[in-house]
Amino acid sequence: MDTRIENYIVRQPSPQKEICLRLRELILRTYPDIQEEFRWGVPVFGGRYYIGALKDHVNLGFSISGLSPDKLKLFEGSGKTMRHLKIRSLQDIDEKKIVNLLKIAATTTACQNNC
Repeated sequence: MDTRIENYIVRQPSPQKEICLRLRELILRTYPDIQEEFRWGVPVFGGRYYIGALKDHVNLGFSISGLSPDKLKLFEGSGKTMRHLKIRSLQDIDEKKIVNLLKIAATTTACQNNC
């Protein structure tokens, strides 16, 4: 793990720290070869996903360019290129749903060679 990512995660309070670790593990388990880097002040994966710890939750962000309107409804937010899920506790992590959303976001044409 990049030291900047490790420092970002370990300095988070609980439960954000544990949520970040679990989400990171899910992304890396789903895409073992994905490039992990520290950009925009947060961990970024393949340029398609990010994990951002906030005051009372963690956002798992997804690039949504190229998704159909029906698939866009699966995500929170109103961004034109990125949407997210808000995770407030470890119990909120629905692994099956998150892996499905990771795969949906990976089907976009922008992700074909990067994820």
